[in-house]
Amino acid sequence: MLEFRKEIFADERDDNLNEIGQPTQRQDMLGHVTGRTRFFDDHAFEGLLHLKVVRSPHHHARIRGIDTSAAERIAGVRRIIRAADVPHNLNTLLSLIGFGRDDEPALAEDTVRYVGEPIVAIVADSEATAYEAVNAVRVDYEVLPHVLDVEEALAPGAPQVNPAYPGNAFEYHDLYNHQKLRFGDVEKGFAQADYVLDERYQMSPIEHAPTETNGSIAAPETNDRFVVHTSTQALFFSLGTSAKLLDLPSNRLHFIGGTVGGGFGGKVDTLTEPLSILGAMLTGAPVRYVLNREEEMQAGPPRGAERWYVKDGVMNDGRIVARQLRGYFDAGAYTRLSSYAVHKCTAHIPGPYTIPNVSSDVFCVFTHRTPATAMRGFGVTGVDFALECQMDKLARAIGMDAIEFRILNAYRDGDMKAHRREAKNCALIECCQVAAEKANWPIRDEFKQMSSMTGGGGERAIMPVNAPARYDAPQPAAAQPPLQPAVAPSAPPPQPAPAAQPAPPPAQPAPPPQPAQTDQKRTYRFSSVVGTRRR
Repeated sequence: MLEFRKEIFADERDDNLNEIGQPTQRQDMLGHVTGRTRFFDDHAFEGLLHLKVVRSPHHHARIRGIDTSAAERIAGVRRIIRAADVPHNLNTLLSLIGFGRDDEPALAEDTVRYVGEPIVAIVADSEATAYEAVNAVRVDYEVLPHVLDVEEALAPGAPQVNPAYPGNAFEYHDLYNHQKLRFGDVEKGFAQADYVLDERYQMSPIEHAPTETNGSIAAPETNDRFVVHTSTQALFFSLGTSAKLLDLPSNRLHFIGGTVGGGFGGKVDTLTEPLSILGAMLTGAPVRYVLNREEEMQAGPPRGAERWYVKDGVMNDGRIVARQLRGYFDAGAYTRLSSYAVHKCTAHIPGPYTIPNVSSDVFCVFTHRTPATAMRGFGVTGVDFALECQMDKLARAIGMDAIEFRILNAYRDGDMKAHRREAKNCALIECCQVAAEKANWPIRDEFKQMSSMTGGGGERAIMPVNAPARYDAPQPAAAQPPLQPAVAPSAPPPQPAPAAQPAPPPAQPAPPPQPAQTDQKRTYRFSSVVGTRRR
């Protein structure tokens, strides 16, 4: 039996594990297999009412009028809720941690921006009655131009999607319309490369398809509080978001969750809780709001689409000498978590490989699609797919084995990452060796003998002087010239950086041949960048 090569981590942790590799029974296992586990929809309340919503049939339209008179006359309809009934009808999920502008209403007020956006909520005695009332509501729309492609959304003259971000791109620090990474001089790297590969990769939105759809039940309690049984994956985010939208102190909300009938990231957003609580507040009765399967597929948030342009320069001996990326995350109509995904993917570039020249520009783009959210490996999965496809193509192009190619370029302890952090506790080489051995994949002896603990540092640890660049004042995406895929423009003549730069600039060039000094480094402190292993 193959042993995992634990010795490379022997100096940092105790490997006498109590759980991994042991037949430990999950504490919730018996409840699940016997059917005794109580999910949110298993809680019974006397006098339970049901909430359903009127949704937009258009990608983009102005709401000229809403007629609910026919719905109001239907027996069993208890309350009709409009945007004006929501105390604070604008939010963005990450505003709870001070990141981004409020941009998404709980109920659309004057404009809808994606198919399925909620407009009016109906609270009724039964689901059937609620659906009947939903079908009786008449909305007068003025259909507007829409945009569904990320690059078209950034082009001059594109329809504006999200009024909080006029250029259709999320603005970081209220200044910059994308995340930028610069390390070395990619144009110089491409000039010296024996082979240059320039490719485009496209990932589509993906529906999580949980067995249990998004939903919640809210009920008034006798102490002027509301209890909320919910399927959320982010209990405190949902509590904070609901308190903000409803202008309530958070101590008036008692959220109960923990059992999720399939989530995978699709239940991180707060989709149902604010309206179920508001329904309970306005009626004085418990209210259940659950998405049906059609709503889950159309209005439930998917993994967002991504587009990547990857250009690599490689030598005939297999060394990658330059990597340039341009990426677009399709956030849909509102921000939610997509802006964070761009941070994460930028922290992952250029993958687990030592490359002396790296350049990337990654945009969080608004389109008239369903707002996107997290899904397994959020922020890394898409760019990893693009990079590993690219690695296979590069290996074939120079006639090298794909695993040996990865081993050759993999991080080694002591290497300098493109984020100006020293690589530590690396193990990609060992993972490749074990995978090859298990799959009976033949690799040459010299690659079997390589180690992540040797061969790093030295010249590979030098922090390069960045290519000269002009740092112009950032402009909204709509005001920029059309974006060109794959190839960044040649660097203009050097000019001094502005005296006051609000965002962290790249390392300042030092006089050659000395590398830039450590105290000049600046970086966002993400766990995958700071060079420390999370325990």
